[in-house]
Amino acid sequence: MRYAAIVFFGFYLILNSILTYGQADPMARSIKERFNMYGNTALQEKMYVHLDRSFYLIGETIWFKAYNLDGAHNRFLDMSKVAYLEVLDKDNNAVIQTKFSLSAGKGNGSVSIPSAIASGNYKVRGYTSWMKNFGPEYYFETDISIVNPFVRFDPAPDAERELSYDVQFFPEGGYLVKNMESKVAFRATAPDGKGISFRGVVIDQRNDTLVRFQPSRFGIGNFMLKPESTDSLRVVITDSRGRQFNYALPKVMQRGYVMHVSDAGTGQVKVTVNRAGFEEPGDAYILAHTKQLNPLSDKLVFEGNKAEFNINRADLGEGISHLTILNEKLKPVCERLYFKRPEKMLTLDAKVGKADFTTREKVTLDLSAGQASNLSVSVFLSDSIKGLPQEDIASYFLLTSDLQGQVEDPSYYFRNVSSQTDQDLDNVMISHGWRRFKWENVFGASVPKYEFLPEYDGHLVFGKVLNTSDNKSASGIGAYLAPLDFPAKLYTSSSDNNGNILFELKHYIGPKEITLQTNHLIDSTYKFELTSPFSKQFSQTSVSPFFFDKTREKELLTRSINMQTGNSFVPRAFVEKKAVLTDSLAFFGLPDEKYFLDDYTRFPTMEEVLREYVRGVMVRRRNKSFHFRMIDKVIPNTFYRTDPLVLLDGIPIFNIDKFMEIDPLKIKKVELMSSRYYLGMLQFTGIVSFSTYKNDLAGFELDPKVLVIPYDGVQAEREFYAPKYDNQAAMSGRMPDFRNLMHWSPNVTTDENGKAQIQFFTSDQIGNYKVVVQGISNNGVAGSSTTSFNVGKRSL
Repeated sequence: MRYAAIVFFGFYLILNSILTYGQADPMARSIKERFNMYGNTALQEKMYVHLDRSFYLIGETIWFKAYNLDGAHNRFLDMSKVAYLEVLDKDNNAVIQTKFSLSAGKGNGSVSIPSAIASGNYKVRGYTSWMKNFGPEYYFETDISIVNPFVRFDPAPDAERELSYDVQFFPEGGYLVKNMESKVAFRATAPDGKGISFRGVVIDQRNDTLVRFQPSRFGIGNFMLKPESTDSLRVVITDSRGRQFNYALPKVMQRGYVMHVSDAGTGQVKVTVNRAGFEEPGDAYILAHTKQLNPLSDKLVFEGNKAEFNINRADLGEGISHLTILNEKLKPVCERLYFKRPEKMLTLDAKVGKADFTTREKVTLDLSAGQASNLSVSVFLSDSIKGLPQEDIASYFLLTSDLQGQVEDPSYYFRNVSSQTDQDLDNVMISHGWRRFKWENVFGASVPKYEFLPEYDGHLVFGKVLNTSDNKSASGIGAYLAPLDFPAKLYTSSSDNNGNILFELKHYIGPKEITLQTNHLIDSTYKFELTSPFSKQFSQTSVSPFFFDKTREKELLTRSINMQTGNSFVPRAFVEKKAVLTDSLAFFGLPDEKYFLDDYTRFPTMEEVLREYVRGVMVRRRNKSFHFRMIDKVIPNTFYRTDPLVLLDGIPIFNIDKFMEIDPLKIKKVELMSSRYYLGMLQFTGIVSFSTYKNDLAGFELDPKVLVIPYDGVQAEREFYAPKYDNQAAMSGRMPDFRNLMHWSPNVTTDENGKAQIQFFTSDQIGNYKVVVQGISNNGVAGSSTTSFNVGKRSL
């Protein structure tokens, strides 16, 4: 008995040393510190976009709500104030683009589908400027269907496409190594992105069968393989129709590392690493982290060519964790993902009180989330024209936002959790694994530089100043950007050594014309190029094939008629997007002097107007040219020696001689700033601002060197049209109401107990309506809910 106790105690000491062997290792500590430093500079944004539905006709409107979160904590992130939404065709050509505002991580908007769009499936993607630094795979993407019923279209354009399957193989950890057994995950999909059913065999060069296998779910599964040589191996699969296809397995390495991860029980995750082919193997290290948070780093101790490491599951965060094996040069030699299920999901409940309603009847929707949450609600006709499935917010943030490629029916992995779904989910971890960073950025000698800046306070406009003669970049040139807008807004920049300029457009809303110029009296030989803010990078995810059921042409005709009727009778107030005027002051604030010229005797020339009663500015003529000199209010009776900034309706005017020719009867007011004014990198000895009656320059011709172009700001707010039938007159009104999108509420905030209630009225369109609720709590827990009800004809 005593001997057994001694043996047990000795075993405990050995085990404890294995579990704590690397905690004091300097390299392991350095890896953790450097990874933390990188994580502090590489803040992750994740965006989910809730669309009102997934099937549209041209002429209809896409309504959307964006949830922008800190990717590490799943909390609303109040960093970016501008986001971008695009609709792309199968060739990644943008057919719709828009910018919209974000506030405290939330934003919503709408886009109308133009009539020139052809019938087909399209990709909707959403992102911020900061997200462009980490690649298009990081953007939110989902597919929608758009039909143009006014142009004859092929209901199945991809039906004749040659059949081909996308079959890929993923050794656990990344590599196959000679004489070492590995788990190999596989994924086989059809052209529509859906998994296929098949039987497969692994065959060597002697045509001997090494392994037989078949998928578990959605064309995904795994098999064990121990290659005995470095000879190439191939796979033959036989699909459900008996057709055979050949594929190559990844190359078998002569030497390398093999990794295997399993649940060891008692709350432990066991990581086993084997290596082979090294005459003098160096040290190796393990790094584990969840969404770049709480990294765990340790040195691996090999016994022979095998090392085991246990990780406490409690030390890993919820969702996807990365497990990486690094060699002594800090190069990754194995990597794989591990999923830890969340302890709880947001339990959303949506109830409408009854199953059947009549037309133009009030519907009360009670929402319950169990905790304070922000929600978005869509209620639409669930007719026989089915749209594409849309991923819910919970499975997106927990799973697919950290995976590469498409995941079929991601919500499956969170329904009816069992050992089988756990195994299927682990296969997804191996077959979709990737990371959002490069190791050279983590362990590099300097902090990584990011090309795209976050838009903290407004939309950033990038451009370049070029010499007109040779198109070379020009540095140190002052640039002025001003929209034709009220109140006056002016943005300035100075080109850097590469000719780059940057303007931050605060409160720039809706489509406008902008002017872009240098001070052409000084810098008259330059031109501008503006850079599109929309991403030029595209993910490898293809748009799903388009198919329309020909037997649904009658329903399509009905929906088309309803769409045209609805667009004809929607009140104009709900059609136009309105910018809310938050401030009527010009960019320079309260002026020191203000003159409304109608309060004074009118004079025939601007020179007389300024000389007679605009006290703060002196008009001088030198070398037959006009100059303005302003009194310095800081030093009494002192004039500045240079011209102030002269504005006409917010547009800089540098040719004062030409301005003095304007008819003063067109000028409504004059405002003066009588002190030195700093705007960005530029400074001015005062400001003289002239305003016309309609803020449209009143026919004044700008210098030909001024670039005038249309430029869209963030979209203005637009209200969803939902008529109210709360009295008998409205109930019996003759105005048709054929809304198939019955209700859209993008920003529903619950109380502290998670309760909220919204009310709306049914339309004249009968049928079954689907209610979809997406949302996330203030604590970062996401969830969704669906319900439905019927609408029948109202008895007269």
